[in-house]
Order: sequence, then structure tokens, then C-alpha cells
Amino acid sequence: MGLFDIFRVGKIKAENNSLKQQLQELHADEYFQVKARLDSMTQEIVDNNALISKQHEELSSLTERSQKVSKQLNTQTSKINRYKELYKSIEYVLDNFLISDIQYSNCRLNPHDKKDLEALTPSISLCFHSLDVKELRKAYKENEKQIDQLMDLYKSRYTTKANKSIYSLVVIALRAELQNVLYNLKYDKLEKSIEDIKTICAKYLKIAAEGNQSIASTLTKFIGEMEYLFINTVKIEYSYYTKKEQARQEQLALKEQMRQEAEERKALETERKKIEKEETKYKIEIEKLQDSLNQSSSDTETQKLRARILELQQQLSNVIVKKDEITTLQNGKAGNVYIISNLGAFGKDVFKIGMTRRLDPQDRVNELGSASVPFKFDVHSFIFSQDAVGLEKQLHDILNEKRLNKVNLRKEFFRVDISELESIVTSIDPTAEFNKTMFAEEFHQSAEIDLSQPSNKTIWIDEEDNNE
Repeated sequence: MGLFDIFRVGKIKAENNSLKQQLQELHADEYFQVKARLDSMTQEIVDNNALISKQHEELSSLTERSQKVSKQLNTQTSKINRYKELYKSIEYVLDNFLISDIQYSNCRLNPHDKKDLEALTPSISLCFHSLDVKELRKAYKENEKQIDQLMDLYKSRYTTKANKSIYSLVVIALRAELQNVLYNLKYDKLEKSIEDIKTICAKYLKIAAEGNQSIASTLTKFIGEMEYLFINTVKIEYSYYTKKEQARQEQLALKEQMRQEAEERKALETERKKIEKEETKYKIEIEKLQDSLNQSSSDTETQKLRARILELQQQLSNVIVKKDEITTLQNGKAGNVYIISNLGAFGKDVFKIGMTRRLDPQDRVNELGSASVPFKFDVHSFIFSQDAVGLEKQLHDILNEKRLNKVNLRKEFFRVDISELESIVTSIDPTAEFNKTMFAEEFHQSAEIDLSQPSNKTIWIDEEDNNE
């Protein structure tokens, strides 16, 4: 190997070492590790997609099979229903028109078979919403049990076939009327539905009183007791609509909160840009003054420049602090929980407790009092928190039983003694300021104006009295 070759090999080694060093500086090892991990994850995704595709095919197959079985079930159910109706017709004929020595049991289904048949294809009944909620289902079944027990109790009191038939007709009619009321039940229609039940029962009480006098008294008592249980059924079913409305209002409250947060973040972004412009102006001005200071040769001028620079630096510091506050409000859950009242609009001991991310929480209070209420709100407390959302929820949970509107949770008004409210706030944040006074200045001023104005009543003087 010649001298030139040795030199060339050394150069190549040096370049190789240099490249290795560059690779290390560029974290090439980490790159290759990440690339290997990425390739592995890509393969895993491909495998998972293949598995998902296979499961989709299986799901489609099972769905198709389920539809076929469901169709077959519907067909068989229809057949059984037709057979049931046919059997009922035959049974009716046997009971009313056939005169024969054939034993009853030889030409009729036994009770056990009838029960099995009814289980396969039950009689049509409405699906009540209360049965979809566990706690309401329990209450509904307990109330239904009481209804069945009451019906059995009165049924045993009738001995003749005619009276039993009358009683059965009344029961069937009342059941049908109840189902009709429940079917038409809607949110905010509880009182109307209860009145409908009372009207129905009054109608059947009148029919009972005008009918067979031998059973009128027991029927009257029966219908009176059924009215209470039927009203209870309506109330249980209505609880479902109340819960449904609460869920709807919670969703609306969440949407409203999101909308408000978006507006507040937008306002904060506008304020941040404004602050950044101020910050830039201060920095440019300080740099200019710093240049002038470096070139200054006069002690008097130097002192003035330094004083001015210190003043601007102090102002810049305030701007930066304000900018940091905005950033905190934008990025986290930080904000102010406000406790306000409006004596003229809502009366004594009614407070609104809400949350805002506004840089100045008073802006939000002013906004609330600008159009929706006749008087301005009084502020009792602003509580700053890094988790204002959590603090607001904590206060709402503590005062939940004192809500004015227990359905629409967006209405954040609570009826509570102001001393109790102060105690709750202090226990959560001992440093929070709390003002117990309801100033209600506009309300009191308006009341004073009303008292000072002369009466508009016209005094009529009879002409004859005047002539006297």
C-alpha cells in the first residue's frame, strides 16, 4: 500500500468519524428507533384494520341472520294470534250456544296452556317510559301491585254472574282510560293529566250511582280508591318526563357554557393582541431611550433618561403581568365565580351564582343587568380560582336543594339566607371578600319616586252636592 493510499484511508476514516459524530449530534440513533417503532405501529394498524374488517363481515352476517329470525318470529306470532282469536270465538260459542253432554275440560284449553299461550303472544299494551328507568320501574311495579290487589279484593265481593260482568266492564274501561291519559302525558302537563283522571273517575262514579243499586256503594268505594292509585301512576310516569327535561336542560346548559366560553376566549384573544401591541410600543420606546442614554454626555440628561426608562419599565411590567393573566384565563379553567343579587327583580334572599373568564368580571355582571332585568345587580363576591368551573359546581352542589328552578339548570338562582351564603363562601375560600349589603340603589330610588308622585285618581263631585 502506497503512501497516497494510506493517506486516503486515513481521510476516509476521519470523514467516517465525522459523519458518525454528526449523526450522534442529529440524534440519528433516536431517529432509527422511532422509525422502527413507527414501522411496528404501522404494521399493527394494518393488522387491526384487517381484524376490524373481518369483524364487520361477521357483524353483517349476524345482522342478516337476526333479521331473518325476527321475520320468522313475526310470522309465527301472527299465526298464534290468529289461532288465539279463533279459539276465543269457539270458546264463546261453546259457552253461550252449545247444549251438549261433553265435559267442559274436554273441549277447552287448560289454564296452564292458556297462560303459556299468553306468554308467547301477550295482549297489546302500551310501553310506559317509567319502565325504562330502574328507580321508576320499581315504583311503577309497586303501584301496579297495589292496583291488582285492590281489584282482586273487590272482585271477590261479587257473587252473581251479572255483577261480576259489570265489575269487569268497569275495570276494563278504567284501565283503558288510564292508558289513554298516560299516552297523552307530556312534560308540563301533569296537572291536566291529574284533572283528566279525576274527571274520568267522576264520570264512572256517576254511572255507578245511576246503575244497579245493589252494587253502587261498593263500586263507588272502589272507584274512589282507584283514583288515588291512578293519579300515583300518572305521577310516576311523569317523573320520566321530568328527568328527560332535566337531561335536556343540562345539555343546553353545557352548550350555553361552551358558547359563553368561546365568546370570552375571543374577547381575551382581542385583549391579548391589544396588550402585545402596547408591550411592543414600550419595548421600542425603552430601546430608543437606552440608545439616547448611551450617547448622552450630560449628567442631567442622563438622570432624566434613566428616570424615564425606569418609569416605562414599570409600566411594561404591569402590561406583562396583565398579559400573563390573559394567558392563564385562556389556557386553563381559571376565572371568577360571581355571587350577585337583584332585590327589585327577584326579591330578598335570592342570589345568582355563576362563573366568567372575563378579565374584568364586572363586565359580565353589567351584561347580565343590561337587558334581562329592570335593575342593576348588586355584587356580593368575586372569587378568583384556578379552577373556576369546579368552584362554581361545588357551590351549586352545596346549594342544590335551594335552587329556584330544579329542572332548568341554566337558571343559576338560589334562595338562601345571605349569612348562610357568606359562611359557605368563607369555608371554601377564607380570603374571599363578601359584601352582605343589598344596595339595590335603582330599586329604592324608583320606589321613592313612586311615593313622591301625586295620585292620578280623579275625584268626582256630584253636581247636586256642589250646588248645595
